Amino acid sequence: MTKPFTTHLDFTSRAQEAGRESAAERVFETVDSEVEESTADSLGQWARAAFEKSNWSGLMPVQARAIPHLAEGKDLIVQSRTGSGKTGAFLLPMFDRLDPSVRSAQALVLAPTRELAGQIYSEFKRLNPFPGRLKATLVYGGVRYQHQTKGLTAGCQVVIGTPGRILDHLQRRTFTLNKLRLFILDEADEMLSMGFYPAMAALKSYLPDKRHTCMFSATMPPKVRLLGREFLKNAQFLGLSADGIGVVTIDHRYYKINNSMDRARTLAGLIEFENPDSAIIFSNTRREVSFLTDFLQNYGFNATAISGDYSQRAREKAMDRLREGQIRLLVATDVAARGIDISELSHVFQAEVPLEAQLYIHRTGRTARAGKAGVAITLATWEEEARLKAIAHRFDINMEKRELPSSEEIVARTTQRVAIVLEEQFRNKTKLERERLARFIPLAKALAEEEPELMAMLIDELNQRRMQPDRQKKARNRDSKDKSRRRR
Repeated sequence: MTKPFTTHLDFTSRAQEAGRESAAERVFETVDSEVEESTADSLGQWARAAFEKSNWSGLMPVQARAIPHLAEGKDLIVQSRTGSGKTGAFLLPMFDRLDPSVRSAQALVLAPTRELAGQIYSEFKRLNPFPGRLKATLVYGGVRYQHQTKGLTAGCQVVIGTPGRILDHLQRRTFTLNKLRLFILDEADEMLSMGFYPAMAALKSYLPDKRHTCMFSATMPPKVRLLGREFLKNAQFLGLSADGIGVVTIDHRYYKINNSMDRARTLAGLIEFENPDSAIIFSNTRREVSFLTDFLQNYGFNATAISGDYSQRAREKAMDRLREGQIRLLVATDVAARGIDISELSHVFQAEVPLEAQLYIHRTGRTARAGKAGVAITLATWEEEARLKAIAHRFDINMEKRELPSSEEIVARTTQRVAIVLEEQFRNKTKLERERLARFIPLAKALAEEEPELMAMLIDELNQRRMQPDRQKKARNRDSKDKSRRRR
């Protein structure tokens, strides 16, 4: 089991020392540690019935700690890793809150992907103590509306799905949230990473003021805390790591690669899979920094480099562009990156294991600043793996070895993000704009059947714009000017 990462070295700046306490705790009151934990025997009647159907031997730590607060109807934000049992933490007390005789949506669960939504839906059906009377409908994008509409209009107490498609159904008045009691945001950090914030913000207007809201997230970056402020009232914060108590500040992972020739392409795939808001990529040599920067730019990423070959002014300009969101990726050597202090940096990638152990701490210390969460990812060949393990042992770092995502998994995640962008753009079209684009539906169908490469080319261009924040910003400015002209 992983434990909270603690290092003997501290690179926090003096300016950050003033806010050293957890950023999550500054936004939310920490839960009362004196509250007695739940046990299987202390669960409510229907939660206990669901637990008995689960075949679990006992409650997991996140369930034991969270359920007492959820059962009392308190708004709660829980930081807990995927696979920690959080689905049971909100489903078990949910069963005691639902009225099977009321055939309206009483609980709404948002998830970032159709796969996770499907898992929650399957778990609901497995645990359901009222299988004939308590119903849930699964809602997600990328499929036709008819089957989902049938489930929603027939009357169900629980709606589980992705934000964009749920918003579409609310706008179509397929169902309402007038009777909503419980609102769950699962894997909130991943929902924001997938690009769902506009849909979530629009969905908020459909929520009743009187409701119980719970948010679960593996990490607690600034955007997740802001989301909590928007949706939760007087929320309490519960931070758990995989072994029970304590928030993980840096998530240390490494991936094994066959040889150095795989480094650039593997790195690009991981960046596409992780979709970081901003990241620094470290390499050991100026030559490798130059090569990786060129490769990432050709791949479509908005990346720039800093190394000993660049003047101090050029380095500062590059760092300013990263801070301001004009670029997402900064590729750097260790010498050039000295003094970097970017508080919102979500990821640090190490294209190769550092030659000196101390450099690992310097590199990974660029993320998770001032109590914020961050991710540190390292690529290691089999020769480098031993050196990386020695570094982890020396600094008592709990470093997780992971399997590289397959090309199919990367494509699936990227496809979902592109679909979210397309759905959001269509949702914001005016009636006249929708009439105009309807003229091209026959062409779109013909291309999809006969020349899919042309459709793929258009979608790839959209994805390239999505990967480059500077181009997105310019496009938004053009759209804003166009709308202003139309108003005049």
